[in-house]
Amino acid sequence: MGNFIPVSETDEKKMLEKIGIGTIEELFSDIPESCRMKGFPDLPEGKSEMEAAGIVRSLADKNKVYHRIFRGAGAYHHYIPAIVREVLSKESFLTAYTPYQAEISQGILQSIFEYQTYICELTGMEVSNAGVYDGAEAAAEAAAMCVEKERTQVLVSAAVHPDILSVVETYCFGSNAECKLVSEKHYVTDLSSLKEMIGPRTACVILQQPDFYGTIEDISAAEKLVHACGAKLILIVNPIASSILKTAGEYGADIAVGEGQPLGMPLSFGGPYLGFMAVKHDMMRKLPGRIVGETKDAGGRTGYVLTLQAREQHIRREKASSNICSNEALCALSAGVYCSAMGPDGIRKAALSSMNKAHYLAQKLSDTGFLPVSQGNTFHEFVTVSPFRVNEVMKLLSRHGILGGLPLKGEHEGEILWCCTEMNSRGEMDELVSILKKEGGTLC
Repeated sequence: MGNFIPVSETDEKKMLEKIGIGTIEELFSDIPESCRMKGFPDLPEGKSEMEAAGIVRSLADKNKVYHRIFRGAGAYHHYIPAIVREVLSKESFLTAYTPYQAEISQGILQSIFEYQTYICELTGMEVSNAGVYDGAEAAAEAAAMCVEKERTQVLVSAAVHPDILSVVETYCFGSNAECKLVSEKHYVTDLSSLKEMIGPRTACVILQQPDFYGTIEDISAAEKLVHACGAKLILIVNPIASSILKTAGEYGADIAVGEGQPLGMPLSFGGPYLGFMAVKHDMMRKLPGRIVGETKDAGGRTGYVLTLQAREQHIRREKASSNICSNEALCALSAGVYCSAMGPDGIRKAALSSMNKAHYLAQKLSDTGFLPVSQGNTFHEFVTVSPFRVNEVMKLLSRHGILGGLPLKGEHEGEILWCCTEMNSRGEMDELVSILKKEGGTLC
């Protein structure tokens, strides 16, 4: 089967005859004349395949492509095994939609089931779903799961990724829940502030591990505060970091969420990405999205089905408990194939390599005056104070084909959030430091 199969006029005529209609116009006869387009839109002449490809290439050439990347902040440049793209390119997966008919959808259902299994292993939780659009939405959906009649307050750490905070605030506004910010201190959640704010109206507390600044939080202490008042703990986790840190389940979280992009998805100018959610068994019936379960058919053979939810649960907007509707199975398949190809040892090696390289770069940068500011342990991201004008630092590195760290804003303006993964070689890191040593003085 090819990627594109055109329909000829003969094919069109046969299809119309099959359904007992003579013309395309007759097919749309139920649409009022006032709603129909008169004539054709004023479009330019069509292009040949070769001409169209040339136009697309010229547009693509306007992009600035960096092969040396020291920026993360929620989207990470990890190595993706070739088999991931190979499996995803198979049209039986590429064109598959929601697998409502289990009897003809066993392949895609099995792939989702395996993805859910990997997410449960990475998070230490018991049940996972599929179909969440990105990590920010996963956090917002998790908060919605926790809000109840007497508990309508959602507390979010200021050390959470600002984009995630923005989406949570939007969801809370739409559902009349109260969203409040717990202050951060020294680049981690201020637990004394959390202790003062949490109370009987608190539905949940959202923390991130590692947090937006790359710092490893004291989740165990926070978990005690949260559960002591009967609230739920939602923990946003990096799936790669979870292979060497405690899992969300081991921390005692009620819901684990996060961005699945590090699991086999390229940066791709911002998407499509993948949100993941996993919970303990007692919260599984509140999970939005799709859940695939394993079962047995009449002959005792293993089979897979959508389970626990009615087909159209989230389509009736006035009664919907979730915003999730369209399928995200292709991105989930990316994560599943990546986890299968890497295995637990491979993911752990990627995590250790990323962390070790980040610590190496932090030490080298400090020798050039870019001093780390966090007082805690970090994973593969860290913040430094720039001795030079931040925007000029980014322009300097860009001229050398390097995407530098993320310039921070607001309270931390003048600081840079750096990131390393296994993709950054020691030679690249040494080159970055050398450029700053040689040419940094010109930026003052």
